[in-house]
Amino acid sequence: MSFIVFYYNIKCQSIYNAYAKVSALTATQLTVTNVNQVNHTFNVGEQVIVMQMQDDVIGTNTTNIASFGNLGSIAQAGIYEVATISAVNLSVGTPTSIVLSTALVNTYNTGTNSSVQIITFRRLSATAFTSTNNITGLAWDGNVGGVIAIEIPTVFTLGHSITANSLGFIGGLKNTPNFASTSCDATFVTFIGNKWAGKGEGIYKNTNTAFAGARAKILTGGGGGTDENSGGGGGNYTVGGIGGPGYTGSASGCSPGIGGTGGISLSAFITPSCIYMGGGGGAGHENNNVGTVGAPGGGIILIKTATLTTTGACGSISITANGGIAANSGNDGSGGGGAAGSILFQVNTWSVVATCSLIINANGGNGGNAITGSTHSGGGGGGQGAIIFSTPQPTINVSATTVPGIGGLSCSGCASIVNATAGGGPNNAGIIINLTGPLPIELLNFYATNQEQNVALTWATATEKNTNYFYIQRSDDALNWQEIAKVKAAENSTRNLYYETTDNQPLNGLSYYRLKIMDLDNSFTYSPIKSINRNKKESFVILYPNPTLGILNLSSSYNVSQIKYKIFDITGKELSVNVTNQNEDKIMFDFSNLAKGLYFITITAPDGTKFSSNSIILK
Repeated sequence: MSFIVFYYNIKCQSIYNAYAKVSALTATQLTVTNVNQVNHTFNVGEQVIVMQMQDDVIGTNTTNIASFGNLGSIAQAGIYEVATISAVNLSVGTPTSIVLSTALVNTYNTGTNSSVQIITFRRLSATAFTSTNNITGLAWDGNVGGVIAIEIPTVFTLGHSITANSLGFIGGLKNTPNFASTSCDATFVTFIGNKWAGKGEGIYKNTNTAFAGARAKILTGGGGGTDENSGGGGGNYTVGGIGGPGYTGSASGCSPGIGGTGGISLSAFITPSCIYMGGGGGAGHENNNVGTVGAPGGGIILIKTATLTTTGACGSISITANGGIAANSGNDGSGGGGAAGSILFQVNTWSVVATCSLIINANGGNGGNAITGSTHSGGGGGGQGAIIFSTPQPTINVSATTVPGIGGLSCSGCASIVNATAGGGPNNAGIIINLTGPLPIELLNFYATNQEQNVALTWATATEKNTNYFYIQRSDDALNWQEIAKVKAAENSTRNLYYETTDNQPLNGLSYYRLKIMDLDNSFTYSPIKSINRNKKESFVILYPNPTLGILNLSSSYNVSQIKYKIFDITGKELSVNVTNQNEDKIMFDFSNLAKGLYFITITAPDGTKFSSNSIILK
């Protein structure tokens, strides 16, 4: 298995979020501690994300056997939702409680073995935004951090990298003091002591020191090394790897091996509404002061925007939530790699140029190598994370991977059978497409089209969450806006919905249109702005009717016979569709041989102009 590691300059990074631990809550009020407002503040009217980071999910799996650390019940771990602040109560300038404008939809647990945090869902601009620095977040410290959450209503032009690498759950600690024997200790759970190194952190908030050490995983946290010299990997979408067998002086090491076990997989629970940071790797056991700690997991990235684009000649940038890579050891045990975190894109349109391509990774971290001439123990590789797209996976100048971390070598010349194992799952198992989550609304498209006597305004949504009304606004300068129509929304929906209205008294000359999308709690977002010129023939492409029963027409200001087009299904597979008529004015596509569902068409005009991918529904 090959694994590519990308290194980036970490200077000039921007953190845009504020964070706080939720120590208690009601439906509308959160009591907060551990507030971090270094980079942003909790302000009235702003949106926040309430997220269950950890929960009491271990059940009865707490005895000293291999099942220690298995999942009892997922409980509320990983759930989150968006809310709006209506009031902030302060003490000496620091929030002590935050009041929400509407009641929370989900239930959240804040007990001894549970943790909840609140993160500002930072809107970086009222309309479009262009990055100026690399973007990162606060590293998880056991109470807050680990999440990057940003929103740009219209166009997000990205010229820098976004990284949540190693921001997730904390890696395990080494044993102390050192201890040397060749007992091949197979203890699964105990405290961190001279014979037992620490487990990595995961989705169960452990407050019991008697659970902190030895080789069993603790949910998504990798198991620690035991006497003598071993370590384990963290888990998230897939399981973490197992540490090497341990030292006995023989080439094969302990038999059976005593390496720390890998964190569990959460693939059965990961959805756009339920996501996780990567589990930390377990630490390597040491007796010569050269063992290494477990690496942290990757964090969480939430990005919501109508269009994500790149521009210029940046070469290549990245959006990553990779697990940490464990350091190498000498003749001691090495730590396990951290599992990758989660990246969620609620992005309607991707427009990434070849001169500024985009790499998206949620890859597990590698376990550390034992750099020695005899068999000690490498650390297990971290599990894969998850990358969730609300659309088909973008492929034009975009590369996305979820790859497990490599298991560490147990010595510089060891047989492969005694090395630590990699994280689990086939490559890219964690890529999920065409799903949306709790981020309030996903606008599929918005069109303003000149008609003979009026302007037709049409739009479609893929999901709606607490959406109240669409206000149609018009402007003659794109600065000052007038409301011209109001359309009731569905409030809550998980299927494609289509809306239309008309401006029966359009302005002469150039004018602009946008949607103001109002939620039930009076928070709102704007659609992309569309322009119309009533005195000039515009360059346009129109697809109709949409939805269609089978026949789809394409009309344009261009010579239609010279237009190039490609049609894709929701998986991104290019399709061949019958053309029943094509002349200078119109193309007629026959979709009737295709299954009902959502399709996409990309269009290139004769002058090279590319029109955004349009979504077509076949009923």
